[in-house]
Order: sequence, then structure tokens, then C-alpha cells
Amino acid sequence: MSSIQHSGPVMRSLDAMLAGNQWTRDLTADQLQRARAAIVVRDLEPGGHACHKGDPANAWVGVVDGLVKLGCVSPEGKSVTFAAVPAGSWFGEGSVLKREIRQYDVMALRPSRVALMPEATFFWLLDTSIPFNRFILMQLNERLGQFMAAFEHDRLLEPEARVAHALANMCHPVLYPGHDRSIELSQDELGHLVGASRQRISQALGVLQKAGLIKVDYRMINVLDIDGLRSFGT
Repeated sequence: MSSIQHSGPVMRSLDAMLAGNQWTRDLTADQLQRARAAIVVRDLEPGGHACHKGDPANAWVGVVDGLVKLGCVSPEGKSVTFAAVPAGSWFGEGSVLKREIRQYDVMALRPSRVALMPEATFFWLLDTSIPFNRFILMQLNERLGQFMAAFEHDRLLEPEARVAHALANMCHPVLYPGHDRSIELSQDELGHLVGASRQRISQALGVLQKAGLIKVDYRMINVLDIDGLRSFGT
């Protein structure tokens, strides 16, 4: 596990993240305290892994700060990215529920802080909190829809449309809560997510900006028309 001591801006704390999470709001004080005490926090440098493909999926993973991607590399060296997960979000509940090995790598795209909730605590919350069960069901349903759409888009759409849908996905109100429509993301990071060169990403962003769907600033993409991004190219 790669870790780093950050000299830049102070990273967000776990307590701040939990305060903004929907699933914590309906827990009792005792449930929240027990869950908080069990969570392990790790800092990652860019390229550092929170989890590797093939590891036991024995923790629910949250992104306290930064940006991580879920992907894998084939034996032939071909890489595929399944999703980008920004701060405030949790993922991996399906793998924990099935008690299977991790099917993807979890890698930081920038200095990041992740939270790992042990499976024992995760299952304890399922056993003791009906609202937590509802939250997990909602997560699973929304993620299934997102992955099905991504599967289709990756094969049928041009790069401009893939970029549009990737940006719309990062504004998903359920899977990636607590964010407005300003996405802190470099063109290199976006290229990693959609599998395109920086030059091709720059061209695609230009097309989307000209269409009035986004406004591009340095390391920041402001979404002006999320419905337009979702329907772009379809």
C-alpha cells in the first residue's frame, strides 16, 4: 500500500465525510460511533492502490478526499476503467455482499484519502439498520444502471459522447453525493477514465463546450446542461 505525507492543502477528514453521507443520518448514535471506530483511513499518492484485483473483498470502500478509479489490466496489458469515484462516495458493496475476491484495482488518480469499513461492521449494519439496508439496495440499483449504460456507450459512441456521459456520471446524485456541477478533473485524469489521449480529450471538451454543455477551466469542468450531456450522441 502506497502512502504519502501531503504538503499541499489539508485533506478532508473522515468525520466531515460521514457528516455528509446519507446513510449515516438515520443511524443511532451508538451505531454511528461503532461504525466510525471500525473504519480504517489510508492516504494514497497518485498511482497508489487501495485494493488490488484478486484481493479478498473484505471492506466497503469510501473516498474521503481525492479521486480514485476502478479498473483492471489484462494479461496482454490492455487496461479498462469501470468508474471514477470522487470524494464523498462509497463503493464495493456488491463484492462484500458476495464475499468474493476483488474484481478490479482501486487506484488513486491524485493524492487521495480512502476509508475502509471492515466487512464485519458492514454486515452488522445490515443486520441492525433498516435504513442502511435501503441505502445499499439503492446503491446497487443505481450502479447497475450506470454500468449497463457505460457498457453500451463504450462500444457504440464516439469519444465526444463517451466524455459527455463520463462527466454526467460524475454528477450522479445517489452514487456521488455532495457535489455541485463543478468537477475538479484534469484532462489527463479524464483521459484515464474514458481511454483516450489527452489531445483527443481536449478536442472532445471543445466540442462539448461549443455545444453549451460545459465550461472548461484549469483542472475544473463546470457542467451547464447535465441532461444534454446524458443524451449527447444517443
